[in-house]
Amino acid sequence: MEKQATRETYGNYLAELGKENPDIVVFDADLSGATKTGTFKKAFSDRHFNAGIAECDLMGMAAGISTTGKIPFASTFAIFGAGRAFEIIRNSICYSKLNVKVACTHSGVSVGEDGGSHQSVEDIALMRVLPNMTVLVPADAVETRRMMDAAIAIDGPVYIRLGRLATNVILPEDYRFELGKAVTLREGSDVTIMAIGLMVERALDAAERLAADGISARVLNMGSVKPIDRDAIAAAAKETGAIVTAEEHSVIGGLAGAVCEVLAETAPAPVEKVGIDDAFGQSGKALEVLEHYGLTAEHIAAAAKAAIARK
Repeated sequence: MEKQATRETYGNYLAELGKENPDIVVFDADLSGATKTGTFKKAFSDRHFNAGIAECDLMGMAAGISTTGKIPFASTFAIFGAGRAFEIIRNSICYSKLNVKVACTHSGVSVGEDGGSHQSVEDIALMRVLPNMTVLVPADAVETRRMMDAAIAIDGPVYIRLGRLATNVILPEDYRFELGKAVTLREGSDVTIMAIGLMVERALDAAERLAADGISARVLNMGSVKPIDRDAIAAAAKETGAIVTAEEHSVIGGLAGAVCEVLAETAPAPVEKVGIDDAFGQSGKALEVLEHYGLTAEHIAAAAKAAIARK
């Protein structure tokens, strides 16, 4: 399969799911072209609602219609959905444990030229802290579809983090996603790299680089950020003795925070964190911005060596 942004897959698959399930409805905040929910709108104009540039209203509308038995997908940019509408998600959706799927696009710094004001590097932390919220971060097009299936099966709030940048497909078409379970993409004994989103492909590339230096790296796809696979994290620490986390998000409160919380309670081990180090994003071409913040295979490989040195 050619490269495809997870937001693109989301829009296309949402329309497919709409054919199968008449209870699926979609809400957007005047961004259906960018979030790709416009595809659903073309197929089911009577089940697509534009809240306008009013993200709090967007989430409130989705919360309300969910009480009628509908399954709403509420979409906007991550900075507006998780950020601007946080209180509504907290009080109207999570507090009441309503069946709303918050699918936010344009997450992370790979938004590129839109700049730091539109590059959400805090959304996983914000959503992960909410009681009753499930947090999912797909690595590619295949995992996006499987996570959307899982989201529909969950009776309660779900946050799906989607990206703007087209990425390679790294998972097979018969891939099976299981909520709360990490996926071992590569076995290894010297260090474990735990990654989410577009950093999963970079983690696999890093493992290849490390293998050339005689280092055996395990690679785990941690797409189910909440619930997280505590057993896989503890086993990796005990069996490899060193951990690297890789995410296109702040190292505070995201995957790194979740992994370190588990390790502190189960199997302490040295951890090196690859991510946004307590900073905002900035404008630039997506790949150049990722390079600027060290979100590359080279940096992951260097972090792995640093973690091993700390054993």
